[in-house]
Amino acid sequence: MSRGPVPRRRATLASLAAELKVSRTTISNAYNRPDQLSADLRERVLATAKRLGYAGPDPVARSLRTRRAGAVGLILTEPLNYSFRDPAALDFVAGLAESCEDAGQGLLLVAAGPNRSVSDGTAAVLSAGVDGFVVYSASDDDPYLQVVAQRALPIVIVDQPEDVPGASQVGIDDRAAMRGVAEYVIGLGHRTIGVLTMRLGREWPHGEAESAVADLERADTPHFHVQRERIRGVRDAMRGAGLQPNSLTVVESYDHLPTSGGSAAAVAFEANPLITALMCTTDVLALSAMDHLRAHGIYVPGQVTVTGFDGVPDALARGLTTVKQPSVEKGRRAGYLLHNPPRSGLPVVEVLETELVRGRTSGPAA
Repeated sequence: MSRGPVPRRRATLASLAAELKVSRTTISNAYNRPDQLSADLRERVLATAKRLGYAGPDPVARSLRTRRAGAVGLILTEPLNYSFRDPAALDFVAGLAESCEDAGQGLLLVAAGPNRSVSDGTAAVLSAGVDGFVVYSASDDDPYLQVVAQRALPIVIVDQPEDVPGASQVGIDDRAAMRGVAEYVIGLGHRTIGVLTMRLGREWPHGEAESAVADLERADTPHFHVQRERIRGVRDAMRGAGLQPNSLTVVESYDHLPTSGGSAAAVAFEANPLITALMCTTDVLALSAMDHLRAHGIYVPGQVTVTGFDGVPDALARGLTTVKQPSVEKGRRAGYLLHNPPRSGLPVVEVLETELVRGRTSGPAA
């Protein structure tokens, strides 16, 4: 019985060096430090490597040797697809990816959202082959923050939570920005206001409901810093105008889908039919609320004023009154701080500027 052909042994760095009669360092330089070789020699190395089927230095072995993974870990505490459907999050990821590319690093998405068990999320964080972490918009009680800290790698927090020991931070002044748009709305004569917000905590106490009125305690002490500060900004403006802050109707949505704002708007008007202004903590909620109002024959801004937050392209195109924040720049700055830690070794806090955009969806109280 004849034998089949003997399979060729897998080419290695050593066998390629022997074939070309050069040192292993020369082969390594052809891939990792091409400036150390002449163009002719590098071309000869790569051509021979292709002929022998050598794919290049083993990245795992290289990372063990250099103790560098060549990637940044992005911790996402919402479902992974949130990053690809939420416009502000998408802009942030684009900015971070740009910064990583400039630094010659990759970007690894680490899913640690509410739909994943804590044990699975913990394992994902602990096993991530990265040189540092960017944590995007986590709650104050997020269980993965301590796990990230255990890795003893550089950390940058974006938006929330505040004051994580040893971590630099990039964000905006959410409270001041929301206070500004609330003062504008109150200046138009609105006295009965509703706020539509994203989920106020990791846990959802409202059963199967898509949206629900948040009681005073939950609305006053949410575990998500951004939502907490934006609600407080509205209450600051109400207090400054002599209005009762506790009269504010706050409705939270479990999901952040293109229909979530409509569901929340319906709940808000059921709770208080006298509302004349809906202030939304995101543009996605605001645009959905507008669609819901239009479908029910309610005119914006003739009967109800609607405002948003983020300044995403769709919102600006539809003339939404909103707060425009630099989401792409957030990503760039987060990446920069991770790749260029301060020489002092102390964490840095960067607060980026926002802009109030007075659009066509705000008008005098009816």
